[in-house]
Amino acid sequence: MTTAWVFPGQGSQAVGMGGDLGTTPVGKDRFEEAKNILGWSVLDKCQGDETELAKTLYTQPCLYVVESILIDLLKDKGQQPDLVAGHSLGEYSALYAAEVFDFATGLKLVKRRAELMSEAAGGKMVALMKFDRSQLEEAIAGTPDVVLANDNSEQQVVISGTPEAVDQLCSQVKTKRAIPLKVSGAFHSPMMAAAAEKFKELLEEANFSDAKVPVLSNVDPTPSTSASVLKERLTQQMTGSVRWREIMLALPQQEITQVLEVGPGKVLAGLIKRTCSGVEVSNVESLNDF
Repeated sequence: MTTAWVFPGQGSQAVGMGGDLGTTPVGKDRFEEAKNILGWSVLDKCQGDETELAKTLYTQPCLYVVESILIDLLKDKGQQPDLVAGHSLGEYSALYAAEVFDFATGLKLVKRRAELMSEAAGGKMVALMKFDRSQLEEAIAGTPDVVLANDNSEQQVVISGTPEAVDQLCSQVKTKRAIPLKVSGAFHSPMMAAAAEKFKELLEEANFSDAKVPVLSNVDPTPSTSASVLKERLTQQMTGSVRWREIMLALPQQEITQVLEVGPGKVLAGLIKRTCSGVEVSNVESLNDF
């Protein structure tokens, strides 16, 4: 069996996630280390208020910490992936799993990313379900200030841009459902350019090693293990599109037969199940799943 580990991003968080991980020695150490870096407790946020946990500032570090502990526990049990990928914020967990950087380096990057993204204002994101893809692509091409932010699957995408442009596009494209996302800014769009520029300073200083297993990046779903390539792709991630549909299609091409979603929820597992028929899919989000 050839196994890929995939990691969910913002939107998959759930109150109670990671609660039982603190009972393990590795979990206890990681939560303590995270508290020293962040200045607040990930465990407290995860067990607290849903609205608070849903704030970008807290969601991103909480997901990274919980997913990192799950990675450590899997590896302690002798498991190793043959390939990794993560959805948006999940790409940081994927890079940690591939040993591109250590836990602390990843968390410092995620902390800064969360701060900058939560300060971004004035944009809008809307998820679209069931639509005519060629009609959608045509409408995006003809509407300034709106982009395809997340290409999640054949029938599920997220568009991002100025509120006016997003609303205009929604009025032009026939969809089964259009759901505005509860986010402050237009993530994964050119509107994040100023934030991305500030983030780049910290990213350039961060110490990256070559990956132990190939990584499929959001902005470029071709496998790479090169530290410099993976860092360059990460610099483009804040303003670039999340090409998840292409990442899924690449899995069978890379001879992946098994996918493990590592982190809360089963969003990615569900998408992969519907897209890659011959691939076995499972998920691990708590100690029970071990």
